[in-house]
Amino acid sequence: MNIEKRLNGKFAEVVTHVKDTAQALDCSGSSMLIIHKDKIVSEAYWGKHANRDNARRVQKDSQFHVASVRKSYIGFAVAYAIHYRYIDSIDDPLSKYLSVHNDVVTIRHLLTHSHGLNVKEGKVIKEFNPGENWAYRGINIYLLTEIVKKTTGRTVAQILEDEVFQPLGFKETGWYAEQTEKLVEVIRDEDDRFWSTEKETDGSLMNMYVSTRELAYWGYVHLKQGVIGGEQVIAKEIFQLATSLQSPALKDDCPQNGFLWFVKDRDVEKTEMGERVPKGSYQILGYTNVAALVIPKNETVAVRMYNRFGSTPGFAYLSNIRGFGDTVTKCLQA
Repeated sequence: MNIEKRLNGKFAEVVTHVKDTAQALDCSGSSMLIIHKDKIVSEAYWGKHANRDNARRVQKDSQFHVASVRKSYIGFAVAYAIHYRYIDSIDDPLSKYLSVHNDVVTIRHLLTHSHGLNVKEGKVIKEFNPGENWAYRGINIYLLTEIVKKTTGRTVAQILEDEVFQPLGFKETGWYAEQTEKLVEVIRDEDDRFWSTEKETDGSLMNMYVSTRELAYWGYVHLKQGVIGGEQVIAKEIFQLATSLQSPALKDDCPQNGFLWFVKDRDVEKTEMGERVPKGSYQILGYTNVAALVIPKNETVAVRMYNRFGSTPGFAYLSNIRGFGDTVTKCLQA
């Protein structure tokens, strides 16, 4: 996929915000890219792949560890399975597809973090009744990838490769078992309990790396609902499912989700999307502070990339990510 580049200074405040955030996070490398009305209008790269003198400079083909941003790709695979009737309904219970004794939790609950399940000491427990609250856990991702594999006969990674990456020419997006020169190293605390290195490349685990431009292109494909170069390359219904509000009627302060994307439908207390960001926008975030924001109202995709796993002491993550979206929106409204 190629998008015309026409850089301008309209988003200078976003560049400053991303650069200042990189300094606050004390990461070794960062980048940003904005697509507005079918053109790349802002693009910047800073730093190195690691804190070493001989480390590779961050550049266009540098691939960042995107952590939970991978969930948007898993959401696509689920939407694909539903669209092509491998899965009958988003409201089907887990027990219809997996050998679990649970007729209450549905696929919708898994996709919107409203399932109420967690794992403690190796056992699945219920934290709250499904559909009554919101909690960001990991068990739903495992269950969703298993459902995709069982119903389609393909892994999440295979579906993405066949249906998106190959047709669109993506070569800097994927799950990796081994380090390569283009993969940006992750700066982290040695005792970080959330960090793990994975060998599986089936799309289920936290070892996905994406270049800045291809994460922006991923957002752009969603923005265009699968129409690239005037051709419907991917069924638009998949993107409509993935990026529209799918959350059940939750408490007023709970975040809102589509197929794992955060979506802006109404203002809620715990939202990770800025106050200025228009209704109908959607965003995906990763623990490496990576984010992709899509604003359909303004035909805009904004991506930021960092290689810090977690945050430095005193870093206000929620305020910062809201500020990213608000700054993008402010520039659009200027």
